[in-house]
This record gives sequence, structure tokens and C-alpha cells, in this order.
Amino acid sequence: SARDPKDMNHTKGGLVIFTANSHPSSRELGKRIAERLGVEIGKVQVYQEDNRETRVQIQGSVRSKDVFVIQTVSKDVNTTIMEMLITVYACRTSCARSITGVLPYFPKQCKMRKRGSIVTKLIASMMCKAGLTHLITMDLHQKEIQGFFTIPVDNLRASPFLLQYIQEEIPDYRNAVIVAKSPASAKRAQSFAERLRLGIAPNHLTTSPLSSSNFTGSQYTTASNTKPYSSPTKLSTT
Repeated sequence: SARDPKDMNHTKGGLVIFTANSHPSSRELGKRIAERLGVEIGKVQVYQEDNRETRVQIQGSVRSKDVFVIQTVSKDVNTTIMEMLITVYACRTSCARSITGVLPYFPKQCKMRKRGSIVTKLIASMMCKAGLTHLITMDLHQKEIQGFFTIPVDNLRASPFLLQYIQEEIPDYRNAVIVAKSPASAKRAQSFAERLRLGIAPNHLTTSPLSSSNFTGSQYTTASNTKPYSSPTKLSTT
């Protein structure tokens, strides 16, 4: 059933979009979303003191409104995280009805080393404690990361857009082969290869049994399920 126009107007009037200072692409994404929805970007001042302390000032009322905070990861990952947490907490203390975080890339998704800590779980806990009620992100390295949150998480996929780009922008893409740069990306490369009907060439890293200070191992590439035609073009996945 179609939604009542009054409900749509209520949602649009109670919607606020904020973007922080993480990256110009984040502000551009927020601008395009606002234009598509027909709303204005919320006014927020995010800056750092001389001692690099992050300050956030919400310049407008968010009381009983649905807030979307758009933030992506810059080279200064720690500052990006703090900007996100403080912005979310500022909206929470200002009595926002809901706070949705939009992070196209979720930070700190590194593998846990020996005697290391799972930093991703810590960040998830801090975001939930700060007041986040919903998270929208893309292509988490492991889908199990969603279990670190106590709030709903939408893990979107970029692969449909990448496949569409390859099919529309690369004229001779059928004369190509998908390369998996590491064993960890082999599964994703296989998925791309099947949907594009291309061959796949995984990389295997092997350690030489020879104990030499100048030779520690060798890396070679093998192609499996390749098509009978030549494949000068390589489409690499990470």
C-alpha cells in the first residue's frame, strides 16, 4: 500500500543530515543525498583546538528528529572516529529521536594478531554507547562484525555497481581475467568471475624449503577455469 503523503512530509520535515570533516567525498555524498530528498544539510561546526581536542557544536535543533551522520574514513583515522562519536553523542543529548550512522568504510577492520585486541569490537561498543541507533556501511571484511553491535546494521554491497561499471565502461571486458591478489580475496574474485563469466587467476604465496638469507620464498600465479581466448586485460580484486 502507498504511504500517506502526510506521513512522507512528516518524515522529510523531521529529517536532519550532518556531515563531518573526515573527507570531501563525505560532504559531497551528504550534499547529493540532501538534494535527492529535498532537504538541507544540517548546520554543524566540527573543529579542533590547538591541542587537537575535537569540538562539535550542533547549530540547530534536532529534538524529536531523525538524524543521519555521514562520515567516512580519512588518513587520520583516530580523528575521524572521535568526530563521529562526539557528533552522535551531541545529537543524543539534544534529544534526537533516532541517530543513523552512514559509514561507507568501517575503520579498524584489521586481522587480530597474536596477543592483540579486536579493535573493531571496541569501536562498535563506543558507537552504541554514544547513542547510535542504526548503522549503514558497505563491504565489511567479515559479516560477523555485525554481531559486535547491539543495534541494527545494514551491510550494503558495492559489487553490483562495480559489475555495472565494468560492463558499461570497459568495451572488451570479456577478453579479461579476474585476478585474486591474495588467498583472502579468492572467494570474492570467484564471485566476480562467475557473474561476469570470466576466468580467474589466483595468486599463491609459497615458502621455499631452502634456508637462505637471500631467498625467503617465491610467488607465482596460476590460472584456473580460464577461457580459450587470450586475456590481456586484468581486473584485480582486493
